[in-house]
Amino acid sequence: MNLNQIFTNQRTGNNPHTKASRTDFQRDFDRIIFSSAFRRLQNKTQVFPLPGSVFVHNRLTHSLEVSSVGRSLGSIIGEFIAEDYKNDLTEDSKNFYLYNLGNVIAAGCLCHDVGNPAFGHSGEDAIASYFERNEKDLKPKFHEKEWADLVNFEGNANAIRVLAQQQQGKDAGGIQLTFSTLASIAKYPCEAVAKKKGIIHRKKFGFFQNEKDIFLEIAKGTHLISECEEPHIFKRHPFVWLVEAADDICYNIIDMEDAHRLGIVSTADCKNLFFELVKSETDDVQRIETKLSSISNENEQISYLRAKVINALINKSIEMYKANFETILEGNLDNGLLDIYKKENKALQDIAGFSVEKIYNHKAVVEIENAGYNVMYELLDHFIPSILKAEDERKSYDKKALKLLPKQFVYENGTDYQKVLGIIDFVSGMTDNYATDLYRKIKGIDIGMTV
Repeated sequence: MNLNQIFTNQRTGNNPHTKASRTDFQRDFDRIIFSSAFRRLQNKTQVFPLPGSVFVHNRLTHSLEVSSVGRSLGSIIGEFIAEDYKNDLTEDSKNFYLYNLGNVIAAGCLCHDVGNPAFGHSGEDAIASYFERNEKDLKPKFHEKEWADLVNFEGNANAIRVLAQQQQGKDAGGIQLTFSTLASIAKYPCEAVAKKKGIIHRKKFGFFQNEKDIFLEIAKGTHLISECEEPHIFKRHPFVWLVEAADDICYNIIDMEDAHRLGIVSTADCKNLFFELVKSETDDVQRIETKLSSISNENEQISYLRAKVINALINKSIEMYKANFETILEGNLDNGLLDIYKKENKALQDIAGFSVEKIYNHKAVVEIENAGYNVMYELLDHFIPSILKAEDERKSYDKKALKLLPKQFVYENGTDYQKVLGIIDFVSGMTDNYATDLYRKIKGIDIGMTV
């Protein structure tokens, strides 16, 4: 890939470029911050049930922290590219890598989860399994590629839709981000029918058929390497690895800190796991031990070690990115940066293994996943059968159900596929609290007037 061609300030919506005191990529960051899709992340589960008596991370606080890490990664790598590849770069490109790559990665990190539904990954599972479990009645209504989108529903693909599609009655291009920022979150730049386990850029899929043309514009504007045109498969954009690394760093470490605050993980276990990783990456162990001994508060001790661990993983990710940069540009790296590091670092392996055993399979987490699955499934079942009926065939209960839908999610003149995507937009955009509240009301568990 040509380093002068993989970034652009072209936006969705085809709006003309305007001069402003902020760069186009800073404007991306600000647009995301002020978007309703980003605000809704404050009441979407990261791992642990919300709300609780102890503050834990939600999707919004997670995204803010990922963005902070991503800005560091992007700024340092930008300096590396500007220096080591200066003979290959135009003046504009040097300025971009020096001053704006950090903004692009920060913006990408900020919005990487906006397509994720309520209740964590169980929300995704509920949407996909709704179509699987109703295949006999629903599959004949869709083309093969449309059906693949639905039975493989994916938050990454939904993020592109949330950010770039034109909702009913709204402006074209969604929130109109640059192609550079959108390319940076496309971890799986392929169609749903092309997804294939074991291949990193095809493990899941990156865009729905409805946004296919938009994604092809993004791919063209950022010069993604095409692997196949039918179905469309692209290699990852070089910026994706930095957004992914920032996300991996945060959820691997922050989930452990949350579990400690909730009493799920003991202070001794958390300290030992964090300290072993820090020791593997620093020669300054004595100073860290001295600092720890001066802190009497257990939560503060864990916070201090968490900061050290994140710093170590940032440095290691930068090292890995630089070492594999040519392979990344060719589109041939086949493992995430932290996955490469994990293979050689037992301390990180231990953290990952401990998290799966003690955190992600903890009773409280499994309970919210089960509850969330049922809530999301039942909401879809309340709306989808009604929206798919012809208007003259709808019964009174169908019409009542559809009256609950905000106008921007109703595509009455669209295809069945577009109508269903409108319902998915509505349901997947809900916060945990709103989804639970609506579920209880339509099921008659709570009856009363809400204004």
